[in-house]
Amino acid sequence: MADPQAPARTAHEAGAAAREAAVERALAGLGLDAKARLLAGQDMWTLPALPEIGLASLVMSDGPIGVRGVRWTADDPSVALPSPTALAASWDPDLARRAGVLLAQEARRKGVHVLLAPTVNLHRSPLGGRHFEAYSEDPYLTGRIGTGYVTGVQSGGVATTVKHFVANDAETDRFTVNNLVSERALHELYLAPFEAIVAGARPWGVMTAYNSVNGPTMTEHRHLVQEVLRGAWGFDGFNVSDWMAARSTTGALRGGLDVAMPGPGTVYGEALARAVRAGEVTEAEVDAAVRNVLRLAARVGVLDG
Repeated sequence: MADPQAPARTAHEAGAAAREAAVERALAGLGLDAKARLLAGQDMWTLPALPEIGLASLVMSDGPIGVRGVRWTADDPSVALPSPTALAASWDPDLARRAGVLLAQEARRKGVHVLLAPTVNLHRSPLGGRHFEAYSEDPYLTGRIGTGYVTGVQSGGVATTVKHFVANDAETDRFTVNNLVSERALHELYLAPFEAIVAGARPWGVMTAYNSVNGPTMTEHRHLVQEVLRGAWGFDGFNVSDWMAARSTTGALRGGLDVAMPGPGTVYGEALARAVRAGEVTEAEVDAAVRNVLRLAARVGVLDG
């Protein structure tokens, strides 16, 4: 019996192959300094354009209940949706998908390519000051609603960044705390929503958190980013730091951080190019991060094929 899904799979595979070919062509046209610059924010919300390879500037925006855009002004209002907690209380992943479709339209209207959402941390304490932008205390519900949201946003050609990876669930010392979490709790609670969304929606981005988990800071956590997120789960998107979270040039690159935000003063850019020339990291390691950013650019339509 013929597989009715076969033509769609074939078209998807052909599209993915064409995208990867475009990424490799673009990467081959870049020198070290341009590669290092691409991995660093040029300002609060954007990555630099590289006209020599047909790459326009990538624009990011916050968006817990709407799409802020890059201007905070009354003449550029945003549609405001119910808080993510209220959305999750509907127990309706399709409603989350429809909300994502609307937010993608808003993002396109505002010239935004990457939505810095959804927040899928858990309501583990009543003192969590950012609970309004997270879904629930339950990892299964959070994963299902987050999957619907990501699917809806990305259906409109806008990237999501699932955040904050991982165990960033309370406000006290959240910039510096080292959260000591057992392996079982880490995988069955804190990582579970991220894993479900990676499997169910193939998000194009993840944001790593400020905090440390069992020692390493998340922007340098090679085990959780490279071995779990990318290795075991097969995530192929880009990894952006929470704003001002990246602390070390070599540690971040080897830990799997692709983009250090915001700019212009970050641990990447000129500092990264110097680290390569000093032999502290290799250009091949830089290339791996640049591929992830170029793949994102191709997915959102700002890299010429």
